[in-house]
Amino acid sequence: MNAPQSFNSDTWTVAGRTFTSRLIVGTGKYKSFEENASAVEASGAEIVTVAVRRVNIADPSQPMLTDFIDPKKVTYLPNTAGCFTAEEAIRTLRLAREAGGWSLVKLEVLGEAKTLYPDMRETLRATEVLAKEGFEPMVYCVDDPIAAKQLEEAGAVAIMPLGAPIGSGLGIQNRVTIRLIVEGAKVPVLVDAGVGTASDAAVAMELGCDGVLMNTAIAEAKDPVLMARAMKAAVEAGRLSYLAGRMQKRRYADPSSPLAGLI
Repeated sequence: MNAPQSFNSDTWTVAGRTFTSRLIVGTGKYKSFEENASAVEASGAEIVTVAVRRVNIADPSQPMLTDFIDPKKVTYLPNTAGCFTAEEAIRTLRLAREAGGWSLVKLEVLGEAKTLYPDMRETLRATEVLAKEGFEPMVYCVDDPIAAKQLEEAGAVAIMPLGAPIGSGLGIQNRVTIRLIVEGAKVPVLVDAGVGTASDAAVAMELGCDGVLMNTAIAEAKDPVLMARAMKAAVEAGRLSYLAGRMQKRRYADPSSPLAGLI
């Protein structure tokens, strides 16, 4: 793959919407909406994911996220964080669509509270229903290429495999399966969950992912705004590295300067 003439022309598209930034950030765990907004600005993100069951986006009598992060400038991606059944998730997104007209959504259906691993049976069922109802679900899933393909066939507009458990900061635990998902998908693939630091984000991009979603890695950093800047740079560096095509690994040394003609 050849690098684009201008990095700004290296866009990605999901459900007919085109973006330049490949970093998606969350809106939870920040000390305040002000800090959240500053981190989003520093990250350069064009999409923020919003837990519609936890973040106030509809009650004007309380501080609202929309007062700090303008939905006309940043795309809101409502998500189903905290849902443990397909019915819960579907109901949550129906309410979100009524409240804000959103059709592009992030679906996650968790199996249990300890690991926050996705329940793939419920996730697949919810994906099928939502797609039939006109939603465009970007779907959080296990790092399983078979499950990823099933979600795509069910109507997922993006596949979002976990790198590691939500909020763990452990980084990409299985590069092999993430790469297999990327190679087999006809829709965007974004690593969602497990990123802890900038190098993790770069690894995700070097594997060929279209983007990375993170929340805790920025929100729980000692300096969230500075970490947001670091993540922006890491995602861009990882993408450029992928486009450039890395050198082959070798078992033995290979001199940088030719040995022929030495005196």
